[in-house]
Amino acid sequence: MSLRGFRKPWLWLGIWACGWLLCIALSLLPPPRLEAPPGSDKLGHLLAYFLLAGWAAMLFRGWRALLLAGLSLLLLGAGLEVLQATLTRSRLGEWQDLAANALGILAGLSLARTRAATGLQRLEALWWKAGATGSAGN
Repeated sequence: MSLRGFRKPWLWLGIWACGWLLCIALSLLPPPRLEAPPGSDKLGHLLAYFLLAGWAAMLFRGWRALLLAGLSLLLLGAGLEVLQATLTRSRLGEWQDLAANALGILAGLSLARTRAATGLQRLEALWWKAGATGSAGN
């Protein structure tokens, strides 16, 4: 995959991997008991996959890398829906959830064509600059 230019690529990839793990855990653990309108969980699916895909849009450059990231997220969502339907008693595997995931992925990956795509690089540059000036004052 083509990573954008980072000083600490392992950090940004690690955060993305933690997002995957959190998504997996939240998808397979029993859901919290909340009073919510029917179907409102679809918004959670859309937002979770938007964040994962948006992070990928800031991590990777090039359409092939972004396509691979998007497809891997879509496969993650499909796999989790199958696992919810077959391994859990408290979750349902629903194609509507997968559709919400897909919309979130498309929306997140669309950030690659905006200024937001370099957000992590700008954050890292600010962090690096702050660390360099902070240590110089000691």
